[in-house]
Parts: sequence; C-alpha cells; structure tokens
Amino acid sequence: MNDLHTWLSQQHHGLRTFRTFQQKLDDLSNGAPGQRAMCRLLKGIVGSYIDTFDEEPLPVAVADRAYQRLLDAVAGLDFDGTADRRLADINRVAALDLRH
Repeated sequence: MNDLHTWLSQQHHGLRTFRTFQQKLDDLSNGAPGQRAMCRLLKGIVGSYIDTFDEEPLPVAVADRAYQRLLDAVAGLDFDGTADRRLADINRVAALDLRH
C-alpha cells in the first residue's frame, strides 16, 4: 500500500488522477486478493466523486480537499495489520466522502 500512497502523493488533484487510482486499485486487488474489500470500497468512493463532477466544473477548493482526504486515507491504511486493524481501516474509509 505504500507504493499506492507514494504514487498518489506525486499526482495532480484532477479527475484523471482519480480514474487512474481506480485502475491501480483494480491491479492491487488482482495481485493481492486479501485486499479486495478495501480496494472495492475505495474504488466505489472514488467512483462517486468522479460521477459527481464528470463533465461538470470542478472547483479547485473541492478538488484540493478531496485529494487531501484520499491521500490521508491511503496513508493511514495498514494492509499488513491485524484483522482488527484492517476492520478499523475499512470502517474509517467507509465514512469517507470525497464530495463534501
């Protein structure tokens, strides 16, 4: 997961980054089946954000805030943690809304 955070931290906050992030989640999910739940959850959250602003003006402040929230969420994930830690991560990410 550190690779995903490193990649994300070097990207622009535009919608293209979020679309590419979804592809990276697919790749991660295929390579690490034990992480599919988190990948699917993150992909859905990012997808909702993309759907909201696709072909609509995206205010810079909203884009900056969404990017930072996603970056913070990914930074806090511990896929090698205990089951309790991973469940806590899933619950924390499930509450994430990039649109507001």
